[in-house]
Amino acid sequence: MPIKIDSGLPARSILADENIFVMTSERAALQDIRPLEIAIVNLMPTKEATELQLLRLLANTPLQINITLVNMDGHVSKHVGQDHLEKFYISSKEVFGRKFDGMIITGAPVEQIPFEDVDYWDELCRIMDYAKKNVFCTLYICWGAMAGLYHHYGINKYLLQGKLSGIYYSKLIAPTEPLLRGFDDYFPVPTSRYTQIRTMDIQANDQLTLLATSAVTGMTLAKSKDNRSIFMTGHLEYDTDTLAKEYKRDLDKGLNPHMPENYFTNDNPLNPVYSTWRSTAHLFYSNWLNYYVYQETPYRLGDI
Repeated sequence: MPIKIDSGLPARSILADENIFVMTSERAALQDIRPLEIAIVNLMPTKEATELQLLRLLANTPLQINITLVNMDGHVSKHVGQDHLEKFYISSKEVFGRKFDGMIITGAPVEQIPFEDVDYWDELCRIMDYAKKNVFCTLYICWGAMAGLYHHYGINKYLLQGKLSGIYYSKLIAPTEPLLRGFDDYFPVPTSRYTQIRTMDIQANDQLTLLATSAVTGMTLAKSKDNRSIFMTGHLEYDTDTLAKEYKRDLDKGLNPHMPENYFTNDNPLNPVYSTWRSTAHLFYSNWLNYYVYQETPYRLGDI
């Protein structure tokens, strides 16, 4: 079954070209089923690229999903037109009048800034608090995961000596966890950040369960004991060339970045890049939607 998105969203034509089934509002209205309501709080500056990455993964399930894109009122986006936001997004204030089966809070390139200094921090905290009672399961990604762990559990991030960029393998800690059903014992995760969450901080908290970790990158996956919050510090949604584009961007800015590790063929940025994580990404999002949202959320959305 497809995801339902606005027929004018730029991602729609790209997904259609990739033979990914998307549905317009008009066609969805003819189907007599209760679709899942998923909100994406998109904090990334490259909003259209992030939309496409996440929609591609959410569409690869047998479920019909209504997507709501959310923009932060207290932040001015510099890399996307205001007309795009006004046409396809709702404001964060509008979230508080609705309930959702699932919510995704994305990463953001602000991990070197103290949480409280991020210009939309208070607004994001209100959304995270609201989600605890009005969203059945929330998936926090990268900086979003760090923000959620800090706000809900007081677990802080730690600044690294330099940017951690590349493809790193994580080890399954909870192989019987439904979220990781079908995963290999070690699985690749694209990573791009300046901070990390320490594994021991997750293990020391009796409200959290550690699911996967890496000796290089720290905690990869964790969840709340009630299954209502999932925290992932990597970017399984990344396209094959996303890290290459980030590397080139940092080079152009004169930041003298380290080349992404375990990424370019023969560690040569002139060589092609091949995805090693695409199947893991599809499996992860399919498991999340099936076992943590669809199988558990009330049939009547108002009962959340």
